Amino acid sequence: MTAEGFGNGHDSLPPARYTGAMKKSLHPGIKLALDIGPLIVFFVGNARFGIFPATAAFMVAIVIALGVSWALTRRLPLMALVSAVIVTVFGGLTLLLHNETFIKVKPTIIYTLFGATLLFGLMTRKPLLEMVFDSVFSLTEEGWRKLTLRWCLFFFAMAVINEIVWRNFSTDAWVSFKLFGALPLTFLFGALQYPLLMKYDASADASEAKDAVDPRKKEVG
Repeated sequence: MTAEGFGNGHDSLPPARYTGAMKKSLHPGIKLALDIGPLIVFFVGNARFGIFPATAAFMVAIVIALGVSWALTRRLPLMALVSAVIVTVFGGLTLLLHNETFIKVKPTIIYTLFGATLLFGLMTRKPLLEMVFDSVFSLTEEGWRKLTLRWCLFFFAMAVINEIVWRNFSTDAWVSFKLFGALPLTFLFGALQYPLLMKYDASADASEAKDAVDPRKKEVG
């Protein structure tokens, strides 16, 4: 969702939002495949060959997913890029030191990093989540603040959950949790934000303002 301009031109559209609106975006089905694909590779690889070959395959799959994303949109999603870097670093340590602990704490590091970054944005009044999602959502300032706080708390909660799972359950159980637990929880949490997105939709406010100032609307009425 993006803010709408007034009249026939784009001068009234804020530059950041207009730029985001013009960016190429992935088809939802392709984006889902790129998000889930590496996790499926990791799950299948662990089931058939063990955690270390699965980690290597996971790293390759992440890089391929980023490459496909770049080829289709000519840009890399910030969160996906950060995740890929951390996967490469901790996956590399896992293989180099032959210690699966590194790949297991990787989600904890990612969740904590994202949560801390969003918390920093809230404290400094910088809309960091807006910078990530601008091409998808257009919210009011209050909407971005509330959505940021919710995702911040969610990421911290997921970091704690990951620590509990990998420290208290088997490697196979942890790998299964990544695909069948963490991923559905993330999708469910995102879906539960729909009422907030609708309540603070800035594009709806812009549309109402456009209708109010457009004389043609009044004539039709």
